[in-house]
Amino acid sequence: MASGSVEIPLRDTDEVIELELSQLPEGEEVLSILKQEQAPLNVWVTLALEYHKQGCTEDFSKILEASRSDANIQYPDFEKDQMRALDTLAAYYVQQANKENNKDKRRELFTQATLLYTTADKINMYDQNHLLGRAYFCLLEGDKMEQADTQFNFVLNQNGTSIPSLLGRACIAHNKKDYRGALAYYKKAMRTNHSCPASVRLGMGYCFIKLGKPDKARMAFERALNLDGQCVGALVGLAILELNSKSQDAIKNGVQLLSKAYTIDASNPMVLNHLANHFFYKKDYQKVQHLALHAFHNTENEAMRAESCYQLARAFHVQEDYDQAFQYYYQSTQFASQNFVLPHFGLGQMYIHRGDKDNASQCFEKVLKSQPDNYETMKILGSLYAGSSDEDKLDKAKTHLKKITEHFPDDVEAWIELAQILEGSDIQGSLSAYGAATQILKEKVHADVPPEILNNVASLHVRLGNLKEAKKCYEAALERAHSDASHDETYYSAISVTMTYNLARLHEGLSEQDKAEKLYKNILREHPNYIDCYLRLGVMARDRGNIYDASDWFKEALQINQDHPDAWSLIGNLHLAKQEYGPGQKKFDRILQQPATKDDAYSMIALGNVWLQTLYQPIRDKDKEKRHQDRALLYYKAVLRNDPRNIWAANGIGCILAHKKCVNEARDVFAQVREATADFSDVWLNIGHIYVEQRQYQAAVQMYENCLKKFYKYHNTEVMVYLARAYYKLGKLKECKTILLKARHVSPYDSLLLYNLSLVMQKLSESILKDEKCNLKAVLRAVSDLEMAQKFFTYLSQHGDKMKFDLTQASSEARKCSDLLSQAQYHVGRARKLDDEEQQIKKRYNEQQEVLRKKQLEEETAKQRQKEEVEKKMREARELFKEKTKNLLQFDQAFEERSKKGGGKRGRKKDEDGFICDGSSSDNAPRKKNVTTKVSHFHLDDENDTRPKKQVKKKRRPKNQDDISDDDITDTGENKRRKPKPNRKWKEDKGGDDGLSTKQRAKIKSKAFLMLMLMRNCRLMIIARKTLPVRVVLRKQRNLARDAE
Repeated sequence: MASGSVEIPLRDTDEVIELELSQLPEGEEVLSILKQEQAPLNVWVTLALEYHKQGCTEDFSKILEASRSDANIQYPDFEKDQMRALDTLAAYYVQQANKENNKDKRRELFTQATLLYTTADKINMYDQNHLLGRAYFCLLEGDKMEQADTQFNFVLNQNGTSIPSLLGRACIAHNKKDYRGALAYYKKAMRTNHSCPASVRLGMGYCFIKLGKPDKARMAFERALNLDGQCVGALVGLAILELNSKSQDAIKNGVQLLSKAYTIDASNPMVLNHLANHFFYKKDYQKVQHLALHAFHNTENEAMRAESCYQLARAFHVQEDYDQAFQYYYQSTQFASQNFVLPHFGLGQMYIHRGDKDNASQCFEKVLKSQPDNYETMKILGSLYAGSSDEDKLDKAKTHLKKITEHFPDDVEAWIELAQILEGSDIQGSLSAYGAATQILKEKVHADVPPEILNNVASLHVRLGNLKEAKKCYEAALERAHSDASHDETYYSAISVTMTYNLARLHEGLSEQDKAEKLYKNILREHPNYIDCYLRLGVMARDRGNIYDASDWFKEALQINQDHPDAWSLIGNLHLAKQEYGPGQKKFDRILQQPATKDDAYSMIALGNVWLQTLYQPIRDKDKEKRHQDRALLYYKAVLRNDPRNIWAANGIGCILAHKKCVNEARDVFAQVREATADFSDVWLNIGHIYVEQRQYQAAVQMYENCLKKFYKYHNTEVMVYLARAYYKLGKLKECKTILLKARHVSPYDSLLLYNLSLVMQKLSESILKDEKCNLKAVLRAVSDLEMAQKFFTYLSQHGDKMKFDLTQASSEARKCSDLLSQAQYHVGRARKLDDEEQQIKKRYNEQQEVLRKKQLEEETAKQRQKEEVEKKMREARELFKEKTKNLLQFDQAFEERSKKGGGKRGRKKDEDGFICDGSSSDNAPRKKNVTTKVSHFHLDDENDTRPKKQVKKKRRPKNQDDISDDDITDTGENKRRKPKPNRKWKEDKGGDDGLSTKQRAKIKSKAFLMLMLMRNCRLMIIARKTLPVRVVLRKQRNLARDAE
């Protein structure tokens, strides 16, 4: 057989049919010959491949399909030809499926390929060519990449230089974003076979792009073009690199490369999409639509289709054909991968245009997930979530807008959006955001603050209680609106009305009712259909007690809008305030009958409260009571179905549970309501009621008192009655009576309050009368209270309100008071007797106390008199002593002269301070030890004595007290001081001078001693001492003795 021909052996003969490969007959003719002669399988495969090479793919597939059943396999190693036939036909089906645009036909082709590969697996599943074909089949299916990778690895383990396996692994690594691994496989394939096609270089260029090496990518693309000048992928790659450089010449070169690629392959979707993108920026939208649509129909790759649809969508978007744009944006999102988020951004814009904020937010969330720091997406999401009532979405809006203001602090719109979101939860934060926006407008934008911002800031100040600041902002906003009215008179006139209304509401808060009424009426003169002004005027009249005027204002509002729910609600509340439950119920039923307000929460809660209020009235019919409970519960549940966070409905359900004696469940409901908000007075009262039911009366008293302090600036009779009831249950009847008396001062015509007060007075009086230890005053007061209670009960039994209490019970209580009063004389007599006994005891006690007091007074008087006598004697003794001792300090001139005449005797030196010192009269005499005497002097009360006083050093007291003579004592204090013994010679001179006998000297000493003792007994205070010379003291003493004799 020649190399250019194929021989088909004839059956049962040795002859063959030789077919020239260059001149193959029709496929059907060859197929009939092969079937008729039962040619071997290898001949079938060879002919099929020749038909495929010549482009006769249909004959190729028919021959291989027929070979599965009609070919002769009765020859050695036919299994290899079987594997070859099955794998070849399966690979053909995989290629056809990859090119097929119809999904159903594509799925059918993949199914046929799967059957063929499964059949081949039964013959030899470890054949390398079979594994490679199956791996590429899994790779093209897209969702079996792991199986393909396993099979490529198996082949590489058997043959490490298998180029198809290396390229397959490179493709898988690229799809897994392992660009370094993919590049390594491409390089290994290049080293294995240096003559690899240009597509290998192209793959390397793609890897270099992903690795951030554009220069090497450019070299790879250029090498691919050198190898294959028709390589469209390389042209597109180079074009993208040129376009990304953003220079004018580079963009021109990039467009030229794309044009060249389009010339080579006008159906290449990648080329068409990039050209569409180029013409979009050229604003040639017709070419964009043509190229993108052509690209969409020439590819089955979903990423390419997503790009084509996106180009079409934004072309229609910019031409304001929003329906077509929406369609293509949506179609692009169906094809796009997770990283291609531009279609989601455009689709979100289309949803915003349609008013579908939920779907729009979902689209932008997908964009933000891929691009977490995208400024536009965060801003749009913040704006979308800002208008939502969902707390989670509001939190997300806060997060996005705070992030924007942190990264872009000059974005005024973001600050305003953030301020608007924070208005409901963080008033101070909202004010800060408005302040930041205002500062940016003034300092950086150099624009005036819009009146809308000033109005919002004023409203926030009102909520914070800064009414004066709010007034300034409202006035500034009105002034700004009037000045800007020239730009848009209609708009600014409209917002001026709103701001004027807000200013009037502010005047109401400031209790400036006249100013508020004037502003409301000014608005009505210009805008007579402004219903809110009528309602506010009615509310002001109602608060002043003008119920009929209020009703007239509300009816005027209904003349403008007969179905206005607020007007009907206010009229209904007027009826309920007057306890006209029937007319009030009709008003709220009318609101719910309107289609627009059929789910009005306020009306349903009001009706629930009406049915709940009937439970407080005396109802003897238990079935009727149960029906009322069920109706009230029905309304409260309906509100909670529409709004699960409605605290008023939850509070009502708690009340119903309490009426059904489900105290623990009611307590749990009230506790949850109080956790939700602490500014709801009803829940405080209800918790107090629960405490009463649980007999925790002290806790109930505390809860009622806290409620009064927190929520009511005046005495609220209803709460005060609750508090009195808790005191009554606690047994503190006096406190209960005090509270009820205060409440009666507030509401003197309340018959129920009068009944309760009478009952408490009766119980308190009864307890006082039964107490045998009560005094007469308390008993008389109790009798008086009983008489008053009897009168009250008698009045109430005749003129009471039978809807509030049982008149028969009031009559019964009056009779009980009469019975107690009939026994009152006995209790009064007993108390009077006890009081007389107490008075006698008290009188005797007072008399004893008076006697004792007089006795104590006499003793105190005697002591005082004795004390005065002693002090008088002491003063007399002191005066006597001062009189006798005043001459002690006067120097005797004669004594001084005699002292100077002792020339033959041993002389003494006198220093300037008055000390007498022993010493020699001449400097040449032998020096002896001088003895310095220390003499303590009296400090006499002589004011004329101005002589210097000098402290003299103390000298140690001798151990032998007998050595101290009477002459040595000169101090009158308890601490006696002794004088040093004078020299014997000095004594002899002294004795010679005075000429006194020993007896006389003894007398002198005794007199001095007596004088000292007298001073000690009188306890005279010696303030200071005068230091006198020893001789002078002795001479004075002698003179005194001589005078005494």
